[in-house]
Amino acid sequence: MNYYIPFFLSLLILFTTVIAHEKLDSQPLPRPLILEYPEKIELGSKQVNEELQFKCSSWRIAGEANNLSPWKTIPLECADYVKNYMVGRAYIVDLEMVAKEAGDYAKGVQLSGDGKDVWVFDVDETLLSNLPYYADHGYGLEIFDHSQFDKWVEKAMAPAIDSSLKLYEELLGLGFKVFLLTGRRESHRDITIENLRNAGFRDWDKLILRALEDQGKTATIYKSEKRSEMAGDGYRIWGNSGDQWSDLLGMAIANRSFKLPNPMYYIA
Repeated sequence: MNYYIPFFLSLLILFTTVIAHEKLDSQPLPRPLILEYPEKIELGSKQVNEELQFKCSSWRIAGEANNLSPWKTIPLECADYVKNYMVGRAYIVDLEMVAKEAGDYAKGVQLSGDGKDVWVFDVDETLLSNLPYYADHGYGLEIFDHSQFDKWVEKAMAPAIDSSLKLYEELLGLGFKVFLLTGRRESHRDITIENLRNAGFRDWDKLILRALEDQGKTATIYKSEKRSEMAGDGYRIWGNSGDQWSDLLGMAIANRSFKLPNPMYYIA
């Protein structure tokens, strides 16, 4: 009987076991799944641009909803955003939406036929666009300068807002009287009439501007007082269109008010 074979097999089994054990030790044991996040996430330029876009869009919507505190200029970081909005398609579509909703509402109003059914319009950024002026003044980046704006007004070059002109003509066709209530001064009456006519507006019933006794009043108080006078004269204010909340709020408010978009400036 050969005793060397069992001995050889024993050595082979021992050697194989040692090798297998070493290989097992060399492999890391499975670990539980642990998600580790870096303390600071670095955003790429595209992500940064998107985040800024979201923030500026949120700022604009907050302004349109009258959720912002009074402000004097647009945020510096939103300069490009506001410019692109004002000169792009989005602003036009928003204007058209407001005009459409106002027109749909007006068609459902039962007019009395006594000449007392009124629609009130603001002028600047409601009927007339001052974008050519604001293009030279950062689309709201600069603090408003009355003297510089007056020089622009006196050129009588502000173009019509097309969707507002269409609504204006539609309202006249329906039988509404149109009152224009603007924060422009009485001294600009003639130039304002010239500009309105050049832009295609006709047949308004009243054009109300700030008289000397109205100077110093906030827009909300001034326009509220003028609407109260209309109501006192027996007029029914069915609709009111303006780009500022101060055009629409206060006393003797319209049955329906329609806010046009304007992220360039705020008037109290």
